[in-house]
Amino acid sequence: MSTTTPAQFNGPAPRGAVRFWRGGTGAPAAVFALAAAALTAAPLISLVMLAIRGDTELWPHLAAYVIPQAIGQTAMLVAGVSVVAGTIGAATAWLVTTFEFPGRRALTWLLPLPLAIPTYLAAYIYVDLFEVSGPLQGALRAVGGYARPQDYWFPSIRSLGGAIFVFGIVLYPYVYFAARAMLQTQPASFAEAARMLGARPLALLRHITLPLARPALAVGLALVALETLNDIGASEYLGVQTLTLSVFTTWLNRSSLPGAAQIALVMLIVVVALLALERYGRRRRAYAATSADLPPERPQLTGGRAIVALALCLAPVTLGFLLPGFYLLRETVTRGLVGGFDPELMRHALTTVALALAATLTVLTLAAGAVLMTRATPHPLLRAAVALGALGYAVPGTVLALGLLPPVGALDTAFAAIRHALGSAGGSQILIGSGAALVLAYAARFLAIGTGFVQAGLSRVSPDGDDAARLLGARPWTLARTVHLPLIRPALAGAGLLIFVDCLKELPASLMLRPLNVETLSTYIYQFAARGSFEDGALAALLIVAAGVIPVIQIVRHTDAATGPSATPDAP
Repeated sequence: MSTTTPAQFNGPAPRGAVRFWRGGTGAPAAVFALAAAALTAAPLISLVMLAIRGDTELWPHLAAYVIPQAIGQTAMLVAGVSVVAGTIGAATAWLVTTFEFPGRRALTWLLPLPLAIPTYLAAYIYVDLFEVSGPLQGALRAVGGYARPQDYWFPSIRSLGGAIFVFGIVLYPYVYFAARAMLQTQPASFAEAARMLGARPLALLRHITLPLARPALAVGLALVALETLNDIGASEYLGVQTLTLSVFTTWLNRSSLPGAAQIALVMLIVVVALLALERYGRRRRAYAATSADLPPERPQLTGGRAIVALALCLAPVTLGFLLPGFYLLRETVTRGLVGGFDPELMRHALTTVALALAATLTVLTLAAGAVLMTRATPHPLLRAAVALGALGYAVPGTVLALGLLPPVGALDTAFAAIRHALGSAGGSQILIGSGAALVLAYAARFLAIGTGFVQAGLSRVSPDGDDAARLLGARPWTLARTVHLPLIRPALAGAGLLIFVDCLKELPASLMLRPLNVETLSTYIYQFAARGSFEDGALAALLIVAAGVIPVIQIVRHTDAATGPSATPDAP
């Protein structure tokens, strides 16, 4: 019986792998890996070329007036959101993982649910709640006896502070997931030794828990920063001039694609800096815990401490999910959006599903092919190509969409020339007009999810099984079809679900690349918000939120299963 351990799965290449170049997998591996790399590399190279050929007359204006303000606003937004999301995510993860108190089990499942609310939906909802004609200020005037809004002070949600609040309460689950996964695997010996030396819970948190969780916190905060950079709907609605919004407005309002590319290039520099900070935060921070060294038992909180812990965990759940969800449900019912169903909404929903399905299948095919074939032919260049393709998630959707325009336009021109040469009539916008460009943007943005899940699934498959199959005469394609694919089917299903829902929610790329007279659910809602009647799109928003809840629950299940026995009691 094999004694291979999981740590060996990512070690040296399986024996005989080099022979696969002669066994027929070298060329397919190169095709899949290079296709994955091209999805990210092509738009980035195109973006650099656009920026270099940029508008020399517009650049001085951008450099003097647009970019400095956008960098400042973006930096303050990212920093503020990181503090809010990091504090909420780390604190709630620590409370539900370290202590036992009434409602803790339910909270482990409720705390991640704000991820189902896209940032732009949260912004639309909180503006309606906080504006002068909204219910909160109306109640304040009724209680205080104020006649006019000028008679009292109320914080403005359409501000940088309001944006930090909205982003923070929606994006904190990224930090929560990372911190909780790390806390569940921290060994009991550290905490027990500290308690024996008289350490109080807060001292233990400061000197033991947080230093050990720093790598996970760095990953979670990096994801929060990248999601903040990717947003366009919320920042525009809340009046924050970010780099992403500057790219969008420069392209549309100034009709300058090169100028937008120059700002996008600045965004790429910011993204690289964030990734470097994330790596720096995880430098030389690692430890190993064996299965015999399980996390400590949770102390029972009672009385006032239990109430405080429950309140601290319920507040972000209420603000980030329950309140927005209730608002959308109320607007859908009170406005009769179900009974008076808009036929156009059904058409837009079907369009969204079709585009999301096409992108999901593209990503799963490309990710499975690239990872499986690279496992069979583990050449360093192929691995580097797959890693390059996975970087698309770090690139904001606006940047990807902008970079895709020139190569897609060139392909459309080539296809039109071929059709004309063959005597076939038709328009010149073949890829853009069919939505294929949007599918490519989705695939480039979310390919990292597919490759990550497939690699995680394959890491549990011992190379000894590959060797045994080869000894029995299995060819590489047969091995992949009969052994690897069945074993990674759960990973593919999980990846497909996440990618599909992320495509449903994606707004920046959809706004920039959707065909004329075509709307997705996200752009359909955006159009209502732009006209000041977001409530009329409440049903479409509710559909997006309902679809988003399912993968969040699956992530919780996957996280609990991956962290071992300590998570089992939390399962419902």
